[in-house]
Amino acid sequence: RACDQLRCTACDFRVSLFNDYIWDQSCDYLFFRNNMPELSKLRAKMIKKKGARAYACQCSWRSIDELTDLQTEQQLRWVCGKH
Repeated sequence: RACDQLRCTACDFRVSLFNDYIWDQSCDYLFFRNNMPELSKLRAKMIKKKGARAYACQCSWRSIDELTDLQTEQQLRWVCGKH
């Protein structure tokens, strides 16, 4: 189970999550910097994948398709935004 109120301490953006999608491999920092949080623009690099989840803030992104402990990813600065 994942927190749905994640916030990035690096860019101070809320982390968006998209069920049943992954990010295209061509995604880069500038894509998210320029397009977050506009879903209509983000869809250009989203790929449908049942059971996966795509996460992104303005400076980081991850595609998850299996149980993963995001706390082990040192470069991510995502914390619970408090409920």
